Amino acid sequence: MTKALIVIDVQNDFCPGGALAVTGGDEIVAGINALTGDFDAVVLTQDWHPAGHSSFASSHDGLEPFGTVEMPYGPQVLWPDHCVQGSSGAAFHPKLNTDAADMIVRKGYNPAIDSYSAFFENDHETPTGLHGYLQTRGIDTLVMVGLATDFCVNFSAVDAANLGYDVTVRADLCRAIDLDGSLAAAMDGMAAAGAKVA
Repeated sequence: MTKALIVIDVQNDFCPGGALAVTGGDEIVAGINALTGDFDAVVLTQDWHPAGHSSFASSHDGLEPFGTVEMPYGPQVLWPDHCVQGSSGAAFHPKLNTDAADMIVRKGYNPAIDSYSAFFENDHETPTGLHGYLQTRGIDTLVMVGLATDFCVNFSAVDAANLGYDVTVRADLCRAIDLDGSLAAAMDGMAAAGAKVA
């Protein structure tokens, strides 16, 4: 069994004071740092949007954050502008041990499509390259932590399970947005895909 820790989007904009703050998002940093030495590989994901990204509510006249719009790839939640490339909001939380990372996967940089999952953009087809990397390392077991449980962690865990990985989500080292019941739906979806929530 070869294990990787996948640390999802522990960035300033998802922590208190950020543009899309997840309640308690900074509370998980110390626990994540304490885990990094226990794994054969550590991968960090980083939301990395160009200014004016199509998932930003500000890119759609008259539409507000947290509404939904239909995109060519399906329904898309509209977000406040966040994790804009090169901004302080897109940077990792200053206390996160980024030195432990073997790889950083940047996602959401295509202006026309959002990317929640560490494995695929929201069309569920365009790969990020993470799967290929893990395969070449011989990694079959993943533990996922980070932000937010009901979006990027959820999509990553479901995709990983569907790709055949043994997946565990450490719920104590994640925090959720919980938008209109999204947390309960995510928990059900991860379980249905075969991901374990510990």
